Amino acid sequence: MKTVALYTRVSTDKQELNNQLHDLTAYCKKYNYKIVHTYSDIVTGKEIREDKRPGFTQLFKDAHQRKFDIVLFWDLSRFSRAGTLYTLQKLQELKNIGVDWISYSEPYISSLGQFSDIVISIMSTLAKLEREKISDRTKAGLRTARLAGKMIGRPAKLCPKGHRLARLYVKRFNGKKIYRYDCPECSSSVPKKGYQ
Repeated sequence: MKTVALYTRVSTDKQELNNQLHDLTAYCKKYNYKIVHTYSDIVTGKEIREDKRPGFTQLFKDAHQRKFDIVLFWDLSRFSRAGTLYTLQKLQELKNIGVDWISYSEPYISSLGQFSDIVISIMSTLAKLEREKISDRTKAGLRTARLAGKMIGRPAKLCPKGHRLARLYVKRFNGKKIYRYDCPECSSSVPKKGYQ
């Protein structure tokens, strides 16, 4: 008999976890799965901070200890809404440690069955597209900031007179590059640690 961990999540305390639990429990009875633990969170699915999703965090700690064979959740939006990439990474993490997963209301989204490799492949492609979208949005934001006259990156290092220092490569030492900072205006060198 396979052991199952149930994961339920609602966004607000006005929503009902028992609705999900009822159907997930019935599913386990139908397939003769033994429920060993139930993890629940009342928090937005976009939240990825571990301290904000204690049930989700404990689920993964127990999964790494192989306390169950399968994770059963209502649907992907209940598992996580933190984006395709994050969701795929968490599902892949389960798969990598030998724990399968099933989406109750989306039977085609499962690591079990003959189409599991296809599902994971499609989800990987979606995650890649999302990474590209994030990159494009970041680049667009940087372009807009530059056009608005905002400085991008670290602040410039300055000499005591306020001139911008030039960083010059000196040598390699213990596998690290050593630089010297020169002030072209003052024609003087300054130690690396002298200016932040």
